[in-house]
Amino acid sequence: MARTPCSLQALGQVNALGKSNAEIAPRLLAGDTSGLTLRDDLVPERSLLFGAVRDPLPEIPARLARFDCRNNRLALAALEQIGAEVDGAFSRFGRARIGIVVGTSTSGVSDAEEAIAVRERTGRLAREFDYAQLEFGGLAGFLAEMTGARGPAYTLSTACSSGNRALASARSLVALGLCDAVISGAADSLCGLTANGFASLGALSERITNPCSRNRDGLTLGEGAALFLVTRDPGGIQLLGVGESSEAHHISAPDPEGNGAETAMRGALADAGLAPADIAYLNLHGTGTPQNDPMECAAVSRVFGNALPCSSTKALIGHALGAAGAIEAAFCWLVLAGQTGDVLPLPPHVFDGERDPELAPIRLVTKGESAHVGARTRVLTNSFGFGGNNCALVLGRDRDS
Repeated sequence: MARTPCSLQALGQVNALGKSNAEIAPRLLAGDTSGLTLRDDLVPERSLLFGAVRDPLPEIPARLARFDCRNNRLALAALEQIGAEVDGAFSRFGRARIGIVVGTSTSGVSDAEEAIAVRERTGRLAREFDYAQLEFGGLAGFLAEMTGARGPAYTLSTACSSGNRALASARSLVALGLCDAVISGAADSLCGLTANGFASLGALSERITNPCSRNRDGLTLGEGAALFLVTRDPGGIQLLGVGESSEAHHISAPDPEGNGAETAMRGALADAGLAPADIAYLNLHGTGTPQNDPMECAAVSRVFGNALPCSSTKALIGHALGAAGAIEAAFCWLVLAGQTGDVLPLPPHVFDGERDPELAPIRLVTKGESAHVGARTRVLTNSFGFGGNNCALVLGRDRDS
């Protein structure tokens, strides 16, 4: 039976590389780390690099003041970039047929932290704070109110796989005929709670994250948002396959053998009807932690061998947690959109160049490298979350679309 098409018809995104596809794409391919900034306000007595989005961000309308938090402003910055396409979907399908599925892991925690600090000083929460800013469902609720979409609207929070799982759910809503279009992706904002949580795990690097290096010592945190308009239209850039697993190995550490990661990748390939040799590029989860890189490299090597071009893009923007999957799917979208003839530009794997000999020797993309592809280009992106929540996506484009 033919699969229902799932078009990633339009994309808006913001992260440490910039605030538009046009700004982000060249910096992504150049391996630009200049968007990372030192901050000493998130982890006491430590000055660390973070992938923060530059201010200013769009203002939340006064009528939606209860949703006014940094996380929703990041989402609004992405939404504004696809406003014309969303309006076209409303005209084409009607507002009741447009859904919203998004992911987050922080929601408005940073604004809640500020409100609590005000309470410590004055005895009252900050006047601007509303619980709708903090709850996970607030992100979907805000986007529904902002756009006027009246279809299903909900938020997923499965740690660092949230963005990928949101896109997977959007595809299901479209394929099942429950929606004609879905606004889908994720947003996450930097906050002290998350930064100190990772610090307590000993997982934060003192420098730029260094995935696959013998010198890696942890991750760099980031923030951002990416939103797609998902439809069942043929052509263009398509979400072709989804693979998910829930290994439940440990609350914060992956299965060291990478079995859950392997299951997700093989599931995505099977769902797309593809063989490993059909994939032209793989975006690694690639956090640069001692636990992630060995299991992911081993799993990638078992599935694809050691010739497939791979890279982690987290050294450029930091690990955006619940938004990471959506942002890295957006990077794959940019790669596919930037294909010229049979030449596919590839994001480089930015690290110190000192490969860890203990890791499976997968092929890491160098700056300026491209892949030569045929008429059908397929790429895969990995996202692995706490608790063993794993999700891999296959994106693709045919040359004549």
